[in-house]
Order: sequence, then C-alpha cells, then structure tokens
Amino acid sequence: MAERYSSFRSGSLPWLLQRVTAAFLVVVLAFHFFLLHFVHHPANIEFAGTQARMSQWGYFLTMTLFLITATFHGVNGVYAALLNQGLTGGQKTAVKWVLVVAGVLLAAQGTYVALVMNGMIS
Repeated sequence: MAERYSSFRSGSLPWLLQRVTAAFLVVVLAFHFFLLHFVHHPANIEFAGTQARMSQWGYFLTMTLFLITATFHGVNGVYAALLNQGLTGGQKTAVKWVLVVAGVLLAAQGTYVALVMNGMIS
C-alpha cells in the first residue's frame, strides 16, 4: 500500500499556515464570487465601480488580504509540491528563493494596484 508523504511535518508552521490560508481563501473567495457575479453582474463591472468599492476600507482591506493570502498559499503550495517530488540541495534553495521573490513581486504589484484603485496613490 502507498504511504502518505508530505514535505511538511504535520503541525509545523508551513503546514498550519497552508491550512489557515485555505480556510480564509474559501470564505473570501465565496464573498468575492457572490459580490462580483450576483450583486454586480460581470457585464456591468466598470473601472469607476471598482474604484468605488476599493475606496471602502473594509472592502479594500479584505481584497488586499485576499491577494496576499492567495499569493502565500499558492507559492507555499508550489514549493511543497516540488519538495514532495524530491527537490533537494542547491536546486531546493534556488527554487525557494525564486518563489519568494516572485511571491513578493506579485504581492507588491497587486498591493500597488489596490492602492491606486483606492485613490491613495495617483
């Protein structure tokens, strides 16, 4: 019988964060989907409406946390999958830092866009 293998020890911080971010993402994704597919029909979404939603602090913070959480969850998941495939040594270190830089750049760009949409940056 096949053994279960995970690159993360059960109960470790990366293991815990992957599960916490997954739970958060399920809730916020449901909110996001409901709001942008039922409350505001996709065909009626416009730049001005997005700016108006992003100018509300609760929405702005929720969407910014959504972005950062999704970025972490995705990068951490890709890293875990690669470790599960046997990535070790120098390749492991290189991949880790490429993913960290990519994740930071993605989160920074998304946060910049959120700040522009909020009107905090011109």
